[in-house]
Amino acid sequence: MSSIKQPAWAPPVPIQPEPVLKIYNSLTRTKTEFIPKSGRSVKWYNCGPTVYDASHMGHARNYVTQDVLRRIMEDYFGYDVQFVMNITDIDDKIIKRARQNHLLEKFRADTKLLDANLVSQVYTAWRAFLRNEVAVGLPSDERALFTENDGELDSQFSQIAELIQNNKEWKQECLKRDEKFDMNFTSANRTLSAVRHAESSLKAGSTSQEEAHKLIDDSQDILVLFLDEQYKSTVTDPSLSHNLASYWEKRFFDDMRRLHVRDPDTLTRVTEYMPEIITFVEKIIGNGYAYESGGSVYFDTKAFDEAPGHDYAKLEPWSKGKRDDAMVAGEGAGAPSQNNITRHSSSDFALWKATKPGEPSWDSPWGKGRPGWHIECSVMASAVLGENMDVHSGGIDLAFPHHDNEMAQSEAYHDCPTWVNYFVHTGHLHIEGLKMSKSLKNFITIDEILQKYTARQIRLAFLTQLWNAKVDFSESLMAGEVRNVESTLNNFFTNVKALVSQARDSGVTSDGYHHYEAAEKELVEKFHQSQHSFRAALCDSFNTPEALDVLRELVSRTNTYLNSRGKAVNVGVVENNARWVAKMLRMFGLGEGGSSEIGWGQESSAEGGAVDREEILMPYLRALSTFRDGVRRLAIDKGDSALKDILALCDKLRDEELIPLGVALDDQEDGKALLKLAPPSELLKARDEKRAIALAKQAKKEAAKEAERLKRLERLAKGRVDPKEIFRPPNVKEGLYGSYDGNGVPMTDGEGKELSKSARKKLGKERETQVKLHEEYLTSL
Repeated sequence: MSSIKQPAWAPPVPIQPEPVLKIYNSLTRTKTEFIPKSGRSVKWYNCGPTVYDASHMGHARNYVTQDVLRRIMEDYFGYDVQFVMNITDIDDKIIKRARQNHLLEKFRADTKLLDANLVSQVYTAWRAFLRNEVAVGLPSDERALFTENDGELDSQFSQIAELIQNNKEWKQECLKRDEKFDMNFTSANRTLSAVRHAESSLKAGSTSQEEAHKLIDDSQDILVLFLDEQYKSTVTDPSLSHNLASYWEKRFFDDMRRLHVRDPDTLTRVTEYMPEIITFVEKIIGNGYAYESGGSVYFDTKAFDEAPGHDYAKLEPWSKGKRDDAMVAGEGAGAPSQNNITRHSSSDFALWKATKPGEPSWDSPWGKGRPGWHIECSVMASAVLGENMDVHSGGIDLAFPHHDNEMAQSEAYHDCPTWVNYFVHTGHLHIEGLKMSKSLKNFITIDEILQKYTARQIRLAFLTQLWNAKVDFSESLMAGEVRNVESTLNNFFTNVKALVSQARDSGVTSDGYHHYEAAEKELVEKFHQSQHSFRAALCDSFNTPEALDVLRELVSRTNTYLNSRGKAVNVGVVENNARWVAKMLRMFGLGEGGSSEIGWGQESSAEGGAVDREEILMPYLRALSTFRDGVRRLAIDKGDSALKDILALCDKLRDEELIPLGVALDDQEDGKALLKLAPPSELLKARDEKRAIALAKQAKKEAAKEAERLKRLERLAKGRVDPKEIFRPPNVKEGLYGSYDGNGVPMTDGEGKELSKSARKKLGKERETQVKLHEEYLTSL
């Protein structure tokens, strides 16, 4: 081997460090560096929905946001994510809703006609609702009246209705006592109106089944509670809950796919894990952290909290010991009565609930029953992911007690100090400043919102705000920032695609000039700076608002470059910027398509199928055929205005025929049109806005012209008077002046006093003006 050696090599020194991914971790309430436990493999569990009703905007906020975070982890940072989500398909809400639906449907089917008995039942239900629900929000003295004479309830309710309508402060105080007061009053008022209508129908002899069903339908919110209280113990069919949950689970995933939310890698359902749940609870008892009482099993929070290496309520330790609404909600309506059990502590929560009449149940060592709310996630997540996971996500409202209880019982089962490494909680959703609440019926379903906005616009709305902050979803947000972002990007992609298409169609490979001057170098440098800033934003706990701003700034700089370079544009540089921006937007889930496609890409289609070539081509072919026919006709006629008429046909093709087909032709200085493809709705809107501006300008011009005409007529009317007569009656008040000079200018006033020099000078100027006006008048004749 030769004695000649290669020179020493020195490793490069980075001038810009690589950003490190940090995530806001609810376990520390700080942004902490993300360190997966096993290389680039990430175990992630996400709390799924309780399926008993239509999915709403709260679900969209949570699951679209979690989908964005998951896409960033998978498609941007390149982690191998194992994403697990559960479906709660047995729960107090599901059982109650299924039972009540069944009872109401049966009652409706069994009711064949309207009679006094039916009216009496609904009225009895109304009275019970007033005392049990509406009265909760009333002042104590008025609440007491509701418990006395039935005969006075109508008049008392009328007084309340009058107070609600005329006294806002009184109503607000009622809402402070009970946030459901307004909703309950509305239900009561609607039911009473239905009862009065039914009574009138009875008097008129109208007793049809249609009238009976109208009464039931209009009073169902109240009637179903009354029926449930009377007959709930008679409902024992477990298929009712199963069928309801299955129906709403399908609807939930239909909605998620419409929002472009990816399916979980693994989906778990509570009812499919009953043997594992029972085994899980048995082991917690064996480890000394749970006890049986009255056929139920409770987690011993005190024993767990005092054990070495364990801490209860890691997320909200200040909530420890509280038995507030959140804790009670965790136990649910199916929790056994306090009289039948003995809890060691008020913080203890149910792992297994003893069965109650009218509920589905499973056999267990402690008797028939069903799982507590919190245990399901612990069991299913452990079954799939093991004794530890990297990420656990859910809405912030689940932090306590649900997630704290999840961690406690899981760490008690695995006898480990840490079950979850990173807890990420999405922020609350407010609608026009008000927090959404399903119990208050203050919510918008996903189906309703998708009739107003697209899935992309909804996702953009969430991306413009931090994932763990409160989001205020409002008309101003959608019509303002979201619309501006979408419009800016639409225009950018449309222009760039047109330029790229034009460059390719020209077939020119080189014009002998490299088109890489200072402007191009600056834009390329901005591109690479943007890539770094974009990564830094996402490393900063998925800061999507900042990341979107980076993309918008790059688009703005690229547009500035396009406007300044004219025909000297380096299309390759612009195209590269556009492809990267599009790729990052698709990474967020804002569109579908190839990784290098310019634009949002294609929206996913549930139908798929073959393309109908004729259906696609015929509208365009008809437009061209119509244009050809018009040109041929003008050429054959050889009229004097043929050239002008042909240009008018060209304008019609551009403005009337092609725009509804999504084709825009922008006239250029060299006589060649720049061809653009864009959504027809956007082109129509832009065309109509342009026309509206033109019409407004024309109207303004015509208004100014009319104002000038009227002004001239006024001048001419004034000029009719001879200058010598303007200071004489009837043009001035009789006796105002006494004598005049030869030009008709007053010398004395009506009493013969000589006018001052300044007064005569002023009058002389007025005469000179009138001379000009009179001359203008005489000229117009």
